[in-house]
Amino acid sequence: MKSQAMNTPIPRVTIGLPVYNGQNYLAETMESLLAQTYTNFELVISDNASSDRTEAICREYAARDERVRYYRQEENVGASANYNHVFELARGVYFKWAAHDDLLAPTYLERCVAVLDENPDVVLAYTQAKAIDDQGQVVKIYPAKRHFSAPAPRERFYEFVLDPHPVVAVFGLMRRDVLGRTRLIGKYAGSDRPLLSELSLLGKFYEVPEHLFFYRFHEEQSWGGNKSPQAQQAWYDPRRAGKITFPQWRLLREHIRSIERSPVGLTDRASCYLYMGYWMVKNRRRLGRNLLLRDA
Repeated sequence: MKSQAMNTPIPRVTIGLPVYNGQNYLAETMESLLAQTYTNFELVISDNASSDRTEAICREYAARDERVRYYRQEENVGASANYNHVFELARGVYFKWAAHDDLLAPTYLERCVAVLDENPDVVLAYTQAKAIDDQGQVVKIYPAKRHFSAPAPRERFYEFVLDPHPVVAVFGLMRRDVLGRTRLIGKYAGSDRPLLSELSLLGKFYEVPEHLFFYRFHEEQSWGGNKSPQAQQAWYDPRRAGKITFPQWRLLREHIRSIERSPVGLTDRASCYLYMGYWMVKNRRRLGRNLLLRDA
Protein backbone atom coordinates (compact mmCIF):
# COMPACT_ATOMS: atom_id res chain seq x y z
CA MET A 1 0.00 0.00 0.00
CA LYS A 2 1.42 3.34 -1.03
CA SER A 3 1.31 6.16 1.48
CA GLN A 4 2.54 9.63 2.20
CA ALA A 5 5.19 9.81 4.90
CA MET A 6 3.99 11.00 8.30
CA ASN A 7 6.23 13.90 9.25
CA THR A 8 3.68 16.34 10.61
CA PRO A 9 2.80 17.03 14.27
CA ILE A 10 -0.02 14.96 15.75
CA PRO A 11 -3.27 16.92 15.25
CA ARG A 12 -6.28 17.10 17.55
CA VAL A 13 -8.69 16.02 14.80
CA THR A 14 -8.50 13.38 12.09
CA ILE A 15 -10.85 13.48 9.12
CA GLY A 16 -10.95 10.07 7.44
CA LEU A 17 -11.98 10.08 3.79
CA PRO A 18 -12.49 6.66 2.17
CA VAL A 19 -13.05 6.87 -1.58
CA TYR A 20 -13.60 4.68 -4.63
CA ASN A 21 -13.84 6.21 -8.11
CA GLY A 22 -14.87 9.57 -6.70
CA GLN A 23 -13.50 11.90 -9.37
CA ASN A 24 -16.79 13.71 -10.00
CA TYR A 25 -17.14 15.24 -6.53
CA LEU A 26 -13.84 14.61 -4.74
CA ALA A 27 -12.10 17.93 -5.44
CA GLU A 28 -15.12 19.95 -4.31
CA THR A 29 -15.35 17.90 -1.12
CA MET A 30 -11.66 18.31 -0.34
CA GLU A 31 -11.88 22.05 -0.87
CA SER A 32 -14.67 22.23 1.71
CA LEU A 33 -12.67 20.12 4.18
CA LEU A 34 -9.45 22.06 3.81
CA ALA A 35 -11.31 25.37 4.15
CA GLN A 36 -12.37 24.66 7.74
CA THR A 37 -11.89 27.54 10.18
CA TYR A 38 -10.61 25.00 12.72
CA THR A 39 -7.26 24.05 11.20
CA ASN A 40 -5.63 21.62 13.66
CA PHE A 41 -6.57 18.50 11.73
CA GLU A 42 -5.21 15.90 9.36
CA LEU A 43 -7.07 14.56 6.33
CA VAL A 44 -6.42 10.83 5.87
CA ILE A 45 -7.52 9.44 2.50
CA SER A 46 -7.79 5.75 1.68
CA ASP A 47 -8.27 5.17 -2.04
CA ASN A 48 -9.95 1.81 -2.62
CA ALA A 49 -7.99 0.99 -5.80
CA SER A 50 -9.86 3.55 -7.89
CA SER A 51 -9.62 3.28 -11.67
CA ASP A 52 -10.55 6.89 -12.48
CA ARG A 53 -8.75 10.17 -11.69
CA THR A 54 -9.17 9.79 -7.93
CA GLU A 55 -5.49 9.02 -7.32
CA ALA A 56 -4.29 12.01 -9.34
CA ILE A 57 -6.67 14.35 -7.52
CA CYS A 58 -5.59 13.07 -4.11
CA ARG A 59 -1.89 13.30 -4.88
CA GLU A 60 -2.33 16.85 -6.12
CA TYR A 61 -3.91 17.90 -2.82
CA ALA A 62 -1.36 15.94 -0.76
CA ALA A 63 1.46 17.77 -2.52
CA ARG A 64 -0.25 21.10 -1.89
CA ASP A 65 -1.25 20.70 1.79
CA GLU A 66 0.81 18.83 4.39
CA ARG A 67 -2.33 18.00 6.38
CA VAL A 68 -3.34 15.53 3.65
CA ARG A 69 -2.11 11.93 3.98
CA TYR A 70 -2.90 9.71 1.00
CA TYR A 71 -3.00 5.89 1.01
CA ARG A 72 -4.02 3.57 -1.81
CA GLN A 73 -5.35 0.02 -1.46
CA GLU A 74 -3.84 -2.53 -3.84
CA GLU A 75 -7.30 -3.94 -4.57
CA ASN A 76 -10.93 -3.10 -3.84
CA VAL A 77 -11.42 -4.23 -0.24
CA GLY A 78 -15.00 -2.95 0.03
CA ALA A 79 -16.40 0.14 1.67
CA SER A 80 -16.49 -1.35 5.16
CA ALA A 81 -12.80 -2.22 5.28
CA ASN A 82 -11.87 1.07 3.63
CA TYR A 83 -13.92 3.12 6.10
CA ASN A 84 -12.34 1.27 9.00
CA HIS A 85 -8.86 1.66 7.50
CA VAL A 86 -8.95 5.46 7.73
CA PHE A 87 -9.93 5.12 11.39
CA GLU A 88 -7.00 2.80 12.02
CA LEU A 89 -4.66 5.39 10.50
CA ALA A 90 -6.08 8.25 12.59
CA ARG A 91 -3.91 10.06 15.13
CA GLY A 92 -6.25 12.77 16.42
CA VAL A 93 -8.11 12.85 19.73
CA TYR A 94 -11.29 13.42 17.74
CA PHE A 95 -12.26 11.64 14.52
CA LYS A 96 -14.84 12.06 11.76
CA TRP A 97 -15.59 10.21 8.57
CA ALA A 98 -16.12 12.23 5.42
CA ALA A 99 -17.76 10.85 2.29
CA HIS A 100 -16.07 11.89 -0.94
CA ASP A 101 -19.21 13.64 -2.22
CA ASP A 102 -20.57 15.54 0.80
CA LEU A 103 -19.73 19.12 1.78
CA LEU A 104 -19.10 20.97 5.04
CA ALA A 105 -19.64 24.62 5.84
CA PRO A 106 -16.38 26.27 6.97
CA THR A 107 -17.33 26.31 10.67
CA TYR A 108 -18.39 22.65 10.94
CA LEU A 109 -15.30 21.42 12.77
CA GLU A 110 -15.07 24.55 14.90
CA ARG A 111 -18.59 24.07 16.24
CA CYS A 112 -18.25 20.33 16.85
CA VAL A 113 -14.83 20.57 18.51
CA ALA A 114 -16.23 23.17 20.91
CA VAL A 115 -19.06 20.82 21.90
CA LEU A 116 -16.72 17.91 22.67
CA ASP A 117 -14.23 20.14 24.48
CA GLU A 118 -16.93 21.58 26.72
CA ASN A 119 -18.96 18.40 27.33
CA PRO A 120 -16.91 15.35 28.38
CA ASP A 121 -20.04 13.16 28.51
CA VAL A 122 -20.79 13.79 24.81
CA VAL A 123 -19.18 11.19 22.52
CA LEU A 124 -20.53 12.45 19.18
CA ALA A 125 -21.21 15.97 17.94
CA TYR A 126 -22.81 16.70 14.59
CA THR A 127 -24.81 19.51 13.00
CA GLN A 128 -28.14 19.89 11.31
CA ALA A 129 -28.05 19.03 7.62
CA LYS A 130 -29.37 19.83 4.19
CA ALA A 131 -29.56 17.41 1.27
CA ILE A 132 -28.08 18.54 -2.05
CA ASP A 133 -28.26 17.10 -5.55
CA ASP A 134 -25.48 16.36 -8.02
CA GLN A 135 -25.31 20.06 -8.89
CA GLY A 136 -25.04 21.15 -5.26
CA GLN A 137 -28.59 22.55 -5.11
CA VAL A 138 -30.47 22.11 -1.84
CA VAL A 139 -33.33 19.64 -2.28
CA LYS A 140 -34.28 18.99 1.34
CA ILE A 141 -33.73 20.45 4.80
CA TYR A 142 -33.61 17.80 7.51
CA PRO A 143 -35.71 18.66 10.57
CA ALA A 144 -33.98 19.26 13.87
CA LYS A 145 -33.65 16.13 15.99
CA ARG A 146 -33.20 15.60 19.69
CA HIS A 147 -29.64 15.42 20.93
CA PHE A 148 -29.95 11.80 22.15
CA SER A 149 -28.59 13.28 25.36
CA ALA A 150 -30.75 11.64 28.02
CA PRO A 151 -28.73 10.65 31.10
CA ALA A 152 -29.93 7.02 30.98
CA PRO A 153 -28.33 4.90 28.22
CA ARG A 154 -31.61 3.03 27.63
CA GLU A 155 -33.38 6.31 26.82
CA ARG A 156 -30.73 7.29 24.28
CA PHE A 157 -30.91 3.83 22.71
CA TYR A 158 -34.71 4.07 22.50
CA GLU A 159 -34.60 7.51 20.88
CA PHE A 160 -32.05 6.43 18.31
CA VAL A 161 -33.35 2.99 17.35
CA LEU A 162 -37.10 3.65 17.38
CA ASP A 163 -37.27 7.29 16.28
CA PRO A 164 -36.77 7.73 12.50
CA HIS A 165 -33.66 9.78 11.86
CA PRO A 166 -31.25 10.67 9.09
CA VAL A 167 -27.91 8.88 9.24
CA VAL A 168 -25.88 12.10 9.03
CA ALA A 169 -24.76 11.59 12.64
CA VAL A 170 -22.29 8.93 11.49
CA PHE A 171 -20.41 11.71 9.71
CA GLY A 172 -20.18 13.73 12.93
CA LEU A 173 -17.14 14.33 15.12
CA MET A 174 -16.48 11.53 17.62
CA ARG A 175 -14.11 10.80 20.45
CA ARG A 176 -11.61 8.43 18.85
CA ASP A 177 -11.03 6.37 21.99
CA VAL A 178 -14.77 5.74 22.42
CA LEU A 179 -15.30 4.94 18.74
CA GLY A 180 -12.45 2.44 19.04
CA ARG A 181 -14.51 0.47 21.57
CA THR A 182 -17.19 -0.25 18.94
CA ARG A 183 -17.31 -2.68 16.01
CA LEU A 184 -16.86 0.26 13.61
CA ILE A 185 -18.48 -0.18 10.16
CA GLY A 186 -19.64 -3.76 9.57
CA LYS A 187 -19.53 -5.62 6.26
CA TYR A 188 -23.26 -5.33 5.62
CA ALA A 189 -25.69 -2.70 4.36
CA GLY A 190 -26.87 -0.24 6.98
CA SER A 191 -24.06 -1.04 9.41
CA ASP A 192 -23.79 2.61 10.41
CA ARG A 193 -27.03 2.26 12.37
CA PRO A 194 -25.86 -0.50 14.76
CA LEU A 195 -22.60 1.43 15.14
CA LEU A 196 -24.55 4.49 16.26
CA SER A 197 -26.82 2.44 18.53
CA GLU A 198 -23.69 1.07 20.20
CA LEU A 199 -22.27 4.58 20.58
CA SER A 200 -25.54 5.76 22.13
CA LEU A 201 -24.95 3.30 24.97
CA LEU A 202 -21.45 4.71 25.54
CA GLY A 203 -22.32 8.41 25.76
CA LYS A 204 -24.47 11.32 24.65
CA PHE A 205 -24.92 12.75 21.16
CA TYR A 206 -25.25 16.47 20.51
CA GLU A 207 -26.75 18.12 17.44
CA VAL A 208 -25.42 21.64 16.78
CA PRO A 209 -28.44 23.79 15.76
CA GLU A 210 -26.90 25.04 12.50
CA HIS A 211 -27.11 23.59 8.99
CA LEU A 212 -23.39 23.01 8.39
CA PHE A 213 -23.48 19.58 6.70
CA PHE A 214 -24.55 19.02 3.10
CA TYR A 215 -25.43 15.43 2.27
CA ARG A 216 -25.32 14.75 -1.46
CA PHE A 217 -27.77 12.50 -3.31
CA HIS A 218 -26.78 11.22 -6.76
CA GLU A 219 -27.05 8.13 -8.94
CA GLU A 220 -23.49 6.93 -8.31
CA GLN A 221 -23.74 6.49 -4.54
CA SER A 222 -24.11 3.08 -2.93
CA TRP A 223 -27.92 3.27 -2.82
CA GLY A 224 -28.44 5.54 -5.83
CA GLY A 225 -30.59 4.40 -8.71
CA ASN A 226 -32.68 2.07 -6.51
CA LYS A 227 -29.83 -0.40 -6.09
CA SER A 228 -30.83 -3.85 -4.88
CA PRO A 229 -29.88 -5.15 -1.41
CA GLN A 230 -27.36 -7.43 -3.13
CA ALA A 231 -25.75 -4.48 -4.92
CA GLN A 232 -25.58 -2.51 -1.68
CA GLN A 233 -24.04 -5.53 0.04
CA ALA A 234 -21.39 -5.78 -2.68
CA TRP A 235 -20.46 -2.15 -2.04
CA TYR A 236 -19.74 -2.95 1.61
CA ASP A 237 -17.99 -6.27 0.90
CA PRO A 238 -17.27 -7.37 -2.71
CA ARG A 239 -16.73 -10.97 -1.60
CA ARG A 240 -20.44 -11.26 -0.79
CA ALA A 241 -21.64 -9.91 -4.11
CA GLY A 242 -24.83 -11.62 -5.29
CA LYS A 243 -25.50 -13.44 -2.03
CA ILE A 244 -28.81 -13.34 -0.17
CA THR A 245 -28.29 -11.13 2.86
CA PHE A 246 -31.57 -10.77 4.84
CA PRO A 247 -30.63 -7.12 5.63
CA GLN A 248 -33.40 -6.40 8.16
CA TRP A 249 -32.64 -9.54 10.15
CA ARG A 250 -28.96 -8.61 10.11
CA LEU A 251 -29.80 -5.18 11.51
CA LEU A 252 -31.86 -6.82 14.26
CA ARG A 253 -28.99 -9.11 15.18
CA GLU A 254 -26.44 -6.29 15.17
CA HIS A 255 -28.56 -3.96 17.32
CA ILE A 256 -28.84 -6.81 19.83
CA ARG A 257 -25.07 -7.24 19.69
CA SER A 258 -24.76 -3.53 20.52
CA ILE A 259 -26.66 -4.23 23.73
CA GLU A 260 -24.64 -7.35 24.51
CA ARG A 261 -21.34 -5.52 24.11
CA SER A 262 -22.30 -2.45 26.14
CA PRO A 263 -21.16 -1.80 29.73
CA VAL A 264 -24.64 -0.72 30.89
CA GLY A 265 -26.36 -2.05 33.99
CA LEU A 266 -29.10 -4.66 34.23
CA THR A 267 -32.04 -2.22 34.09
CA ASP A 268 -30.70 -0.45 31.01
CA ARG A 269 -29.85 -3.74 29.32
CA ALA A 270 -33.27 -5.30 29.95
CA SER A 271 -35.00 -2.15 28.70
CA CYS A 272 -32.94 -2.15 25.51
CA TYR A 273 -33.89 -5.76 24.78
CA LEU A 274 -37.54 -4.80 25.28
CA TYR A 275 -37.14 -1.90 22.85
CA MET A 276 -35.81 -4.30 20.23
CA GLY A 277 -39.07 -6.22 20.61
CA TYR A 278 -40.85 -2.97 19.73
CA TRP A 279 -38.43 -2.57 16.82
CA MET A 280 -39.43 -6.00 15.49
CA VAL A 281 -43.12 -5.08 15.63
CA LYS A 282 -42.47 -1.77 13.92
CA ASN A 283 -40.41 -3.43 11.16
CA ARG A 284 -42.43 -6.65 10.87
CA ARG A 285 -43.32 -6.11 7.21
CA ARG A 286 -39.70 -5.62 6.19
CA LEU A 287 -38.65 -8.64 8.22
CA GLY A 288 -41.39 -10.66 6.55
CA ARG A 289 -40.35 -9.54 3.07
CA ASN A 290 -36.83 -10.74 3.82
CA LEU A 291 -38.12 -14.19 4.74
CA LEU A 292 -40.04 -14.29 1.45
CA LEU A 293 -36.72 -13.49 -0.29
CA ARG A 294 -38.00 -10.06 -1.26
CA ASP A 295 -35.60 -7.21 -0.49
CA ALA A 296 -33.19 -9.91 0.69
